[in-house]
Amino acid sequence: MDDRMGAVLVQAGKISQKQLEAALAAQRETGGRLDSKLVGLGYLKDQELVDFLSKHFGVPAVDLSQIKIDPAVMKIIPAELARKYTVLPVSKAAARLTVAMTDPTNVFALDDIKFMTGYTVEPVVASEEALRTAIDRFYGSTRAVELKKVMDDLHEEDGGGGDLQVLDDDQEIDLEELQERSEEAPVVRLVNVILYDAIKRGASDIHIEPFEKEYRVRYRIDGVLYEVMNPPLKLKEAITSRLKIMARLDIAEKRLPQDGRIKMKTRIGNRVKDLDFRVSVLPTLFGEKIVLRLLDKDNLMLDMTKLGFEPESLRRFEQAILKPYGMVLLTGPTGSGKTNTLYSALSRINTPEVNIITVEDPVEFNLPGVNQVQVKEAIGLNFATALRSFLRQDPNVILVGEIRDFETAEVAIKAAMTGHLVLSTLHTNDAPSSINRLMNMGIEPFLVTTSVHMVAAQRLVRRICENCKKETEVPPPALVNLGFGEDEAERMVLYKGAGCERCSHTGYKGRVGLYEAMAVGEDIRDLVLSGGSAFEIRQRALENGMMSLRMSGLEKIRMGVTTLEEVLRETLEN
Repeated sequence: MDDRMGAVLVQAGKISQKQLEAALAAQRETGGRLDSKLVGLGYLKDQELVDFLSKHFGVPAVDLSQIKIDPAVMKIIPAELARKYTVLPVSKAAARLTVAMTDPTNVFALDDIKFMTGYTVEPVVASEEALRTAIDRFYGSTRAVELKKVMDDLHEEDGGGGDLQVLDDDQEIDLEELQERSEEAPVVRLVNVILYDAIKRGASDIHIEPFEKEYRVRYRIDGVLYEVMNPPLKLKEAITSRLKIMARLDIAEKRLPQDGRIKMKTRIGNRVKDLDFRVSVLPTLFGEKIVLRLLDKDNLMLDMTKLGFEPESLRRFEQAILKPYGMVLLTGPTGSGKTNTLYSALSRINTPEVNIITVEDPVEFNLPGVNQVQVKEAIGLNFATALRSFLRQDPNVILVGEIRDFETAEVAIKAAMTGHLVLSTLHTNDAPSSINRLMNMGIEPFLVTTSVHMVAAQRLVRRICENCKKETEVPPPALVNLGFGEDEAERMVLYKGAGCERCSHTGYKGRVGLYEAMAVGEDIRDLVLSGGSAFEIRQRALENGMMSLRMSGLEKIRMGVTTLEEVLRETLEN
């Protein structure tokens, strides 16, 4: 699709001129087709585009996810040609071959197909994303093809057998041989395929797990784990060694956990991308399990208005981080997006006039203009030690990655009481119980109430895929049980994702935060000092207008952002 077709879409009222210009700018920057950019930016839905192209060109549209294609028809067009022109043979009748394509006016593709097959070509329209998914489905994905090449290469090199030897703890390890095997081309390519495929799918973590009779690779996408491949067991040692070498870890150490980091560059489209993987190696019963956390700067959302805060919760949170001193705490389980929210808060207050210092374990992203310190327990550089030295560095804002013990909590509280703004995290279930957690660590109640201004709890829920979003029906009693009013439940319109290629048929794409922002005002302070329980603090905070995690989830359901199932999975009753 060229800019002339873009102009036609503008003329038909499908997109605005401003949207067309943004899509053209994205196309110039990263390459690719204009229609893909329009869909990718959310200006058009796949089906809308296909229907428009079908009507404009006067050719039928086809839903590739619903059709079955005769294997004999697939053989008419080679995989290389299908990928070159993004086309797919659909059916054959006598000397006519029906071919799905994005642009039925592409005479070069039509002539090439006609010349190579000898058939008269009849085009039908499908979206580029649907075509690429179908090509992978019918011809085999590029990842599967690459994996097969790797396996074939290994098979030839091993003479058809020759498994890698698994060593017992007391056997001598031949480091030279282990390193050589890890650097063989097929193993290197397989590891690259695993890493690159995770990036393409938008995974946050890669799990590489050895078991007694299988070797498993899983990706965590939008908070949920999916099994993606099962490499042969004989590659276990070579893959582990390759990843350890990339992360600069000790390949001879197999009995103790190790942590490292892989930094690499890769080309996505026409853009070179810097990638950072945090690597954790854990000895298990049948070998070493490796988990890689993908730290992608492109996924870091620093605009606080887009994290998922409701307007009132955002106002309270911003009010707290803009104070000159005191403590702001974020709480939630691992993987709930606390780091992203903290970095967004720093970005909001980061100006040349402000001295910001952080101590983190580990430092996940480099923030311009912020002094970041990495914890190194082995040499005695822990949170408390770093915090004490920070106070001699004339800071305005201090970020403590996590308050884990009394010593760290004590220094952080003192910093908050002596003219510094302190941001940190705790692991508790909700905002009110964080107050009790600090006191259970040994901090005096009056110190907690004097220093803490705000506690925000958060969770992440999956967003409904915008490409396949459709209305769904839920019985009103179920909505009432969830927390909606009876009148509202009767007239509510709910949505879910039907499942499409873009969301890998899950119905979800991306995640959004649920927030519970509790401001610590005078009445909360009095309640804490009089020995109030977490439940009493919670009730008082709700009376003061705090929106709970469940209430935040209900608001996301009202807005059509997420589903009942996601909110129920991540929140408890109010």
